[in-house]
Parts: sequence; structure tokens; C-alpha cells
Amino acid sequence: MSFDLIEEIIHPRSIAVVGATLARGFGGGGFVESLLEFDFKGGLYPINPKHSEIMGLAAYPSLKEIPEPVDYVISCVPAVAVPALLEDAANKGVKTVHLFTARLSETGRPEAVDLEQSILKLAQGHGIRLIGPNCMGIYYPLWGMAFHADFPKESGAAGLVCQSGMISREIIQGSAQRGVYFSKCFSYGNAVDLNESDFLEYLAHDRDTRVIMMYIEGVRQGRKFFDTLKRAAALKPVVILKGGMAEAGARATASHTASLAGSYQTWKAMVDQAGAVSADSLEELIDLAASFYFLPPVKGRRVGVIGGTGGSSVLAADKCEQAGLEVIPFPPEFREKLKTQGVSVWDWLSNPVDSSIREDDSFSIGLLLEMMAQDSHFDLLITMTGMGRFGAEPGVAYEDYLKQQYRLDACKDKPFLTVVPDRSPGIKDLNNRTSKVTAEVRTALINLKIPFYPTIAR
Repeated sequence: MSFDLIEEIIHPRSIAVVGATLARGFGGGGFVESLLEFDFKGGLYPINPKHSEIMGLAAYPSLKEIPEPVDYVISCVPAVAVPALLEDAANKGVKTVHLFTARLSETGRPEAVDLEQSILKLAQGHGIRLIGPNCMGIYYPLWGMAFHADFPKESGAAGLVCQSGMISREIIQGSAQRGVYFSKCFSYGNAVDLNESDFLEYLAHDRDTRVIMMYIEGVRQGRKFFDTLKRAAALKPVVILKGGMAEAGARATASHTASLAGSYQTWKAMVDQAGAVSADSLEELIDLAASFYFLPPVKGRRVGVIGGTGGSSVLAADKCEQAGLEVIPFPPEFREKLKTQGVSVWDWLSNPVDSSIREDDSFSIGLLLEMMAQDSHFDLLITMTGMGRFGAEPGVAYEDYLKQQYRLDACKDKPFLTVVPDRSPGIKDLNNRTSKVTAEVRTALINLKIPFYPTIAR
């Protein structure tokens, strides 16, 4: 698959939404709304013979009535109407058709499977490339392309290849809450033409993308996918979540995107061999992506942990070791540095650090982090961020407080992350101070480009 082909597809000069409606939020109307919200700069043409205007745009009865050229079509018509749409698209010189249209091979019905194949053959005969069917298409904020109006407009350095439209929405919005934003995202559904390997190959060579996230239910060509994944993982981190690993999930993938699911062991071995990283949940997919997105490469497994109280330090040490990290004791030379710095509890402190044992102002989290950041014995630093101290100094912004508290300028060359406990408010706690402070602290950490996690286990 040519990189230039995908480049051309994602940079249309004009888009027609066939089956556009007045309804916002979903379907044809949702696509028009999203493209308007993202200020798509090219021509935008809603197609619906029942309306002369949709959301302030002139609407047309069909593609052939549009006076200007059209590069890209979003099909929101029933499956039986797609062949006629493709004929109109071919006559109009359309290069790409995104089939939001569903109820094809994913139904398992022989007539629907046959129709999907006839659609593919018709498109191939006219030189038209297909995205989908049964998918949401492209999210590319820099080009003004989106399939939900409430997606972030900020462009980032993560790329997404996602077989499920709804899962793509959860990943995009969930990642934004962690400060991870996207360069390009592809929701590709049944993959009758362009598939996961094509989009992965593109993102692997895309200069705007540093980390690739994937959600896959099944692959079309196993060998091609493995080879593509191996090449991609050699260039940048690739994190993959596979759906349909259990028996019930495998049945669901067949009815969702007409995919065949393989065994967990086979899939995991393939991903490991290719050099990519497997995730077991959406939460882990986003966690891993956030680590690759923000952290410099971690050179080893030796971790320095600064906990809160003694109990949280103990739990932190357990979870780190269970994850394969080494919570090393303070080396004698490091302890000697603590003594030289005048830390009164130099002989008491250990790794993980119980930050509640301070006797006086000679010991601070910032000092300890700075010393650990400059010490070659530690490959990674983790802190527990408590909410109690935030807001104690009126007029001091949280970002400034974090910089001072953690001496971040001294830690910038060492992989550093923090745990911010999840304080999602319930209905009765909407005005809870801790919940509000937690949200503001997370925003400050995003602005400082520091990855955070709700628990030490995550």
C-alpha cells in the first residue's frame, strides 16, 4: 500500500455526505455537524433530495447535481442503495467512498455478504477506494475532518487504527482526559477494501505520529498484518487491544465487524514476536499509550518510589515488583549524599519512601526527587500525589506548585510519572473540594506533560 495513496485520501478538497439529514449527533447529520464544527476548509455538500438546505449549507438531490468536483464521499444510505451511489461517484470522479452504511457482511446473511462483495468489485472497477463499510471513517483535526463534533480540536502525536466506531470514540475522548491527542485516527469497520494493515503502514511512516494505538477484532490477511506490525514496531511504539479473545467475545466480533477472532495465546505470541505491546483493556491501552506519549525511553527496571504514608509505600512496592520492576534499596553512596545534604532522617529513609516520616524541613519530596533524578541507580521515578496540600497557598497556580514541589526542572531527563487517585464525584459529591482539586491537578499535569495514573497498579 502506497503511503501517498492514504495521504491523498485524508486530504480531500471536497466532501459530499450522501444521506445527510437535519438531525445532529449521529448519521448523515452528525457528519455534516462534525465537519462544520471542525471548520473543514474544502467544499462540503449535503446530499438529500428532501431538503434544499441542511445546517446552513446548500443541499443537493444527488452527487451529479453538485457543480464542483468531489474527492470524498460519506455514504449514509441503506446498503441496497450503495451500488447506484458508486455509479454516481464514478461519474463524478470521486476517489474515495467512506461507507458508514452497515448491515452487510457483519449480519452473516448470505445476501448481505454477496452485496458487500459486489460493492467491492464495482468500486474496484471504477478505481474507487473504500473505507468500511460499517465504520466512522477518519478523524484528522488538522484537516478539519471528524466524525463527532465534541472531539478535541487539538492535534497531537498519537495515531489510532480502530475497527469499532464506538470504541474509537471512547479511546479518543478517554485519551484526551490524559493529555494524549491524535494526529490521525482511522475507524475502518468490515475492511472490505482498505484494512488495518494499510492504515498501520501509513501511521508507521507518518511524521506527525509518535505512538500508534490499535483496537482490532480480526485481521484480513494474517501474514501481511504481522509483517506490517513488525515494521511499524521497529519505528515507533505500537500498543494493541484485541477484541474477541473469549468465546462470547469471539461470537460478538463476528456479528459486529464480520471478523474471525483467534486464540489469545496465538495472538499474544504474534504481537510479542512483532515487537509490539499488548493491552488487555481499554484502560490499559490508554495507560500504555500515555507512557509512550510522555516518557523518554526507560533504560532499565530500577524504580524509585515516593509514596504517601507507610501503607501506600508498602502497596506501591508490592505492585511495582509484581509488574517486574526492581524497587532497589538506597545504595550506601546515595544515603551518604542524603546525609551530606543535611537530611535529618537520612538513616531512616528507604525505597519506597514513606514521606510522612519527616522530622523537620531538611527533607522534602522535591529534594529527594532531584537527587534520585541525578543518580544513575534509578531508571524511573514514581510519586504519589496527595490532594491535601493543593490550594494551601492562595495565589499559587497548581502548575507552579507542582514545579516547586517536585523540582521538575531537575527531573526532566529522567522518566517520571505520578499517581493521582481517582476522585470521580458521585451525584452527592459534585461540589466536593477534593474532586475539584483532583480535576485541576490532572489538568496541570497534562499541561506539564507528566503522565498520571489513578492507581499504582495501573
